[in-house]
Amino acid sequence: MSSPYEGDPSEWGTPEGRAMIELLWNPPAPGTRGPKQRLSLDQILGAAMEIAAAEGVDKLSMRALATKLGVGAMTIYTYVPGRDELFELMIDRAWASRRPADRSLPWRAQIEFHAREAWAMYERYPWMIQSNLWRMPLGPNVLDIQEDLYRAANLTGLPPADVARVTGLVESHVFGIARSKITDTRMSATTGMSADDYWESRSSFWGTYYSAERFPTMTFLWEEKAFDQGMDEGFEFGLARLLDGVELLVARLEP
Repeated sequence: MSSPYEGDPSEWGTPEGRAMIELLWNPPAPGTRGPKQRLSLDQILGAAMEIAAAEGVDKLSMRALATKLGVGAMTIYTYVPGRDELFELMIDRAWASRRPADRSLPWRAQIEFHAREAWAMYERYPWMIQSNLWRMPLGPNVLDIQEDLYRAANLTGLPPADVARVTGLVESHVFGIARSKITDTRMSATTGMSADDYWESRSSFWGTYYSAERFPTMTFLWEEKAFDQGMDEGFEFGLARLLDGVELLVARLEP
């Protein structure tokens, strides 16, 4: 890949950005930092992910992390510059749970595999819904999986721009459904009110303001139990329709 930059690569970007890249690609060995603290970056990330899983990312701080590890807060800073950088490292580690696709499969099956791996990642690490799909860390785990997904999508033979769009649509679809499911689960845990409890608490609406005459299509769908689907079914339905559309694009390429 050609670069738009010139000169010494070690001087590209900002000092903070270069330090982040080094942490992602060349983390310090255990025991090389911190006053007599035999910690490793791996231990720090493991503890941070445990806090995020148990209490949410909002509760993750350098002080809380230090307390969990039994060290002073300044010790953590000798390994990671700050909370934002810590979160980037956590994201890259979470992506390590995703596997590449079987290259002997057709392109559609490979993309479906990647989508389900992403779905499993969000279920395993629900705090990941607070990541930004458009600012993923330039870490080895993120990039290895993205490369494999691009490779699978490129098997379609679509123009390069469409290959990039397809991969973005797949990741966005999974992220959106996962975010809805995880947010609803979290709200139930926080408020003590399940989704059914929520709608039941507002049941007076149906006998006062709702009418089949005003909302005939909603009424029809309700009576046909069209809304009795979980988010897992929504994930599979959306993925299938998305890839049906990709297959139509591929078919148009054929003479």
